Amino acid sequence: MKHFSNIIIGFGKAGKTLAGTLAKHGEEVLIIEKDPNMYGGTCINVACLPTKNMIINAHRGIEYEVALKKKNALTAMLRNKNYHKVADLQEATVLTATAEFLDDHTVQVSDNSGQETLIADRIFINTGATPIWPNIDGLLASKHVYSSTDLLVKDKQLKELVILGSGPIGLEFASMYAQFGSHVTIIDKSSKILGHFEPEIAEQAKNDLEEDGVSFLLESNLTGVNDTLNGVTLTISTPKGIKNIQADGLLVATGRKANVTDLHLERTSIKTGSHGEILVNDILETDAKDVYALGDVTGGPQFTYISLDDWRIMANHLYGDKTRSRLNRPVFANTIFLNPAISSVGKTEAQLNEAGIDYKVLKMPAASVPKTQVIGNPRGSYKALIDPQTHQILGTTIYAEESFETINIISLAMQNHLSAETLRDQIYTHPTMTEALNDLFDQI
Repeated sequence: MKHFSNIIIGFGKAGKTLAGTLAKHGEEVLIIEKDPNMYGGTCINVACLPTKNMIINAHRGIEYEVALKKKNALTAMLRNKNYHKVADLQEATVLTATAEFLDDHTVQVSDNSGQETLIADRIFINTGATPIWPNIDGLLASKHVYSSTDLLVKDKQLKELVILGSGPIGLEFASMYAQFGSHVTIIDKSSKILGHFEPEIAEQAKNDLEEDGVSFLLESNLTGVNDTLNGVTLTISTPKGIKNIQADGLLVATGRKANVTDLHLERTSIKTGSHGEILVNDILETDAKDVYALGDVTGGPQFTYISLDDWRIMANHLYGDKTRSRLNRPVFANTIFLNPAISSVGKTEAQLNEAGIDYKVLKMPAASVPKTQVIGNPRGSYKALIDPQTHQILGTTIYAEESFETINIISLAMQNHLSAETLRDQIYTHPTMTEALNDLFDQI
């Protein structure tokens, strides 16, 4: 039985960064990853980076097959880079194998050569999340049903695509495929999309998606999936009755859950939540001593930058002043990459009303920003909520070109308790999207 000081299960963002930190401190570390195509984690291989690369190339008018080749080259390069970032460290070892717990500190690994039992002083779980597959008649048996991971490697463009789910993954793929020239239909049981965003901006985004070739079947449920010779027939219960539609394929985008199935956590002291997520405290400790969990597997926000912050918390706990925790995580934004992207940070009007917090609303159309005319995409709008007395920014939603960059300025201002006047009076370069903040906060 081999002994290691540290074992990391899963080669995701937090895990690989932590492996580097442990190695730099002279600690022995073994990182185990079952899939050689997932070195570096979800983001670089099947999510953030490849999807954004495809979206950008779709917006550039590049054909699907050419964009796919560019994406594949990008992910291969990043995967190799991430592998060597860890594997080339003297104190680190990368093992491609499946891992399962035998007890709190004993792990059995399996590969083509057989099985081996390992023991570790500390274990870090970084296995990420996996797609949720709803229980719908014929769905799992279909040859034309895809997860986002499956669809990202599809060699032929689906000209008629149906998407189940209007969350971030579903909407990004809808926008991407529409830009490639496909007709997309989104099915969702909700009455509206982007329910956690400001409703008027969500409605604007929906209208723009429809203009791009996306159809919506809201307040609807997919009830049956049947393969045809070249695609699939979908049976949908809508407010107007049963509807059958033909498609080249179905993307299931109904969310992701913690990837724990193969770990056999029942053999350990580790506790899980109602959705299978590993329960951790504010410094990412599980109920098993010296066993930690980081990233999506803990059931928190599924963003690669949150996984990276989990690493910061862990590094601070191991080698720092032990002041960092999930309780003092900095303000962070989120973005859905539509055309244009929609980004938000802080509270919405609905949330402030529910909390009984007074606020003032500031709005402006994206078309008033000169850079949108330069880019040629004046769609969208800005909405900020500020404290009427202190002028502290309470929340902001930006639906506009380069919103994903501008929102970071807002996050920084909120984290450091800067007033809206600070952003209003700042001198920005021109023409940029950031200079919209001059006019937005001039409405105070």
